[in-house]
Amino acid sequence: MRVLIIGFGNMGQTYASSFISSGFVSPSDILVLNRRDVEKKKRFSIDKSNFYTEFVQPVFDVDIIVLAVKPQDFLSLAHSIKPFMTEEHIVLSVMAGISIQAIQDNLNMNKVVRSMPNIPTQIGQGMTVFCASTNIDRKDLFIVQNLINTTGKSLYVDKEELINAATAVSGSGPAYVYYFMNAMVESAIELGFSKSEAEFLVGQTFSGAVQLQNRSNESHQDWIDKVSSKGGTTEAAIEVFNNLKVKKAIDFGVKSANYRAKELGK
Repeated sequence: MRVLIIGFGNMGQTYASSFISSGFVSPSDILVLNRRDVEKKKRFSIDKSNFYTEFVQPVFDVDIIVLAVKPQDFLSLAHSIKPFMTEEHIVLSVMAGISIQAIQDNLNMNKVVRSMPNIPTQIGQGMTVFCASTNIDRKDLFIVQNLINTTGKSLYVDKEELINAATAVSGSGPAYVYYFMNAMVESAIELGFSKSEAEFLVGQTFSGAVQLQNRSNESHQDWIDKVSSKGGTTEAAIEVFNNLKVKKAIDFGVKSANYRAKELGK
C-alpha cells in the first residue's frame, strides 16, 4: 500500500509520523506533496526522493491520498490534481468543512473518507470521527480506519452531518479542557501556589481523573457523587457551578461551535 500526503503542516506531519512509527506503512511507501520545499523532511525517515513540490504523475501512483491542506486551499488544489485522479484512488480528507460531495465533484472521483481529528493525534492519543462515501467497500474502509487509528482512536458514523458535531465536541474539545484547566491554575495561583506548582497540581488532577474514569464502569455523575460529601468542599464548589449555570454555558458553547462548523461548510 502506497500513501500520498498532500500538505505537510502539523496534520500532514502527524500522519506521516504515525504511519511510520506504527509500522503500518513502510517509509518507502509514503510520498509527500507540498508546494514549498520542506526542511522538516530531514526529521522523517521517508525517502528524500519521495518528497515532491510539483504535480507530476509519479506522485499519484498510490492507493490512498491524504488531503491535509487548509480548507480554503482545496479548490485550487483540486484544479491541479484532478487530471491525475482515478476511480481507484481513495481520498482521506482531514479538511474541516469540506463535504464528501464537494470532494467528489471537484476531483471527479468517488471513494472519499471525510474525517475530523483533534490535536492529541500529535502524540498518538487523538480522537477522530469519520464517515465515508457509499462507493467504498468494507475492505477499503477497514484499511483507512487502521491508518486513522495509528493516531489514536476513531469512531465511524453513518451520517456526515455528525462530522460537524464531532468538530464541536472532540475537534474543539481539547481547547475546552485547556480553558477549564487554565481557570483552575489561575485560581490556584491566587490561593498562594506558584505558577509551576499550580500547573503541576491541575495537570495531574486532570490526568488522574481521566485515567480513573477510563478504568471504571462508573459514570461521570457517579464520580462527582463519590468525591462530594454532604456539606463538604466539593459540594460547595459544585453548588456555585450550578448557580452560575456553568453546565448550560458549556452546552451553549458546544452548540455554538456546531453551528459555526455548519456555516464554514457552506
